[in-house]
Amino acid sequence: MEGKRSRWSSQPRPCDLLRKIREFTRAIVEDLSNGRSPEILIDRFRNYCSNSSADCYCSSDLPKGKETLTLRRESHVHRLDVLLRVLVVVQQLLQENRHASKRDIYYMHPSIFSDQSVVDRAINDICILLQCSRHNLNVVSVGKGLVMGWLRFTEARNMFDCINRPNTAYPVPVHVEEVKDIVSVAKYILVVEKESVFQRLADDQFCNSNHCIVITGRGYPDISTRRFLGLLVDTLHLPIYCLVDCDPYGFDILSTYRFGSLQMAYDAKFLRVPEIIWLGAFPLDSEKYRLPQQCLLPLTAEDKRKTEAMLQRCYLEREVPQWRLELQLMLESGVKFELEALSVHELSSLSTEYIPSKIQGGLHI
Repeated sequence: MEGKRSRWSSQPRPCDLLRKIREFTRAIVEDLSNGRSPEILIDRFRNYCSNSSADCYCSSDLPKGKETLTLRRESHVHRLDVLLRVLVVVQQLLQENRHASKRDIYYMHPSIFSDQSVVDRAINDICILLQCSRHNLNVVSVGKGLVMGWLRFTEARNMFDCINRPNTAYPVPVHVEEVKDIVSVAKYILVVEKESVFQRLADDQFCNSNHCIVITGRGYPDISTRRFLGLLVDTLHLPIYCLVDCDPYGFDILSTYRFGSLQMAYDAKFLRVPEIIWLGAFPLDSEKYRLPQQCLLPLTAEDKRKTEAMLQRCYLEREVPQWRLELQLMLESGVKFELEALSVHELSSLSTEYIPSKIQGGLHI
């Protein structure tokens, strides 16, 4: 199967971003020259709230208010200093057509930035101000995702032929915008939470017997993994299933794929994958697949707090109420378990029994 990309059709050009940077800095200089304190308005976004009523507008990609940064507030001075320093770096990257990681930028002024999170916030602010995505700034993350299966594509003229070795792990491309010539004969895409499960499937030759594509973000997925997954969905139009641990963090990772993260809510329309289907693990799977009691772990106090907070997210009630019921059931049961526990009776049962029976029987939500 082969198709055309659609998600990235309206990406801003470097020359447009450089023009916006010049206009932004010129306005600040003019304010200072005229004795005025610059005021920078930054749109604020969110992809969920704790209001599950019908008047919630988190599902839209529009701003949910503005934040004003000004030199008149002492707490904003350092933040503006960081923002402008990072903006200078971004301008240089765009002018020279070079790329840098967030960590590279941090080490340009470590004594001033003090912490990586300060740089991350500045980059997000700049994306909002320039109305673009992080990769448009030539700021990239060090990729950590892996892919295998019935897939072939090129990235910057390099061919990645997973089809010839469908059970061999390849790194998810960092420069997703350069991925072209995607070809696949897969029947579906399977996203797994952890590298250990990914490796289990590789060892079991899962892709050979099931003709699929398997991807892992190795925990919480990075931007490259989420963008690549979105590109595959847009291009190949295949069913996409997600397999995560039956615990609060597994559910949060599933939600990150489906709805995006709160930190990058401004870019959710490019990073979320609304087509994703939850394959498991579900709370009642522990009974159905006869997990021994020692495989079930009690929810900690932190687990319970995290679960209760997630139950308040408006998008669960509005868009996937069945997901919310499963999360509620996990909280009521008071236990959690890992995907690896499903292999307690047979090492390859994930590959030979659990996943195939779930997909063929439609046991997913």
